Amino acid sequence: MKATRAALLAASLVFVTGAPAYAGDTATAPVSLALGATAPMADTKMKATNGKEVSIADVKGAKGTLVVFTCNACPWVKKWEARVVKLSNEATKKGIGVIAINSNDPNVVPADGYDQMVVRAKERGMKFAYAFDATSDIARAFGATRTPEAFLFDASGKLVYHGTIDDNADNAGEVKEKYLANAVNAVAGGKAVPVAETKALGCGIKFRKGQAS
Repeated sequence: MKATRAALLAASLVFVTGAPAYAGDTATAPVSLALGATAPMADTKMKATNGKEVSIADVKGAKGTLVVFTCNACPWVKKWEARVVKLSNEATKKGIGVIAINSNDPNVVPADGYDQMVVRAKERGMKFAYAFDATSDIARAFGATRTPEAFLFDASGKLVYHGTIDDNADNAGEVKEKYLANAVNAVAGGKAVPVAETKALGCGIKFRKGQAS
């Protein structure tokens, strides 16, 4: 990793995040997946917007796998959404499997329900799986706390990038650091990721109470 964690954190502080990262008991807040780890609960099936059951393992690509925790309603998701969809659609053509996961509780945010996901996937032209984490357990297992929050695994299944999309949610034309896109291109080319970890920024995931597993 070429940049230190402290430097990345400092660079990320140009954002104002607003909501707390974890809406539940801070004593039980998820611990983020470490770089080099493999995807947890990779075989757990979730209902995708095409009506089929899908797991992270099912979408694994020959070059790597991108997992993005997202939703329908978050303003941060909406700001980055076009970029994320374009990047993800292109990633699938480069041998990287992609799955977007919505772990929000629709009882808290009705707009994040499954039916709304189906509409969103069609409207945005998602050519990758958009799946419903019905227990929020997969987000917990990853230690994800934000929407959007990206986890990129290489061909061997090791986590090589975790964090935000880029350095300017508000204006795509003024982005200077395309963290996720650069990581995807590096993994697709079999190269080392230039920046492996950044601060995930966005709305706090609305976790369901308790765990089903």
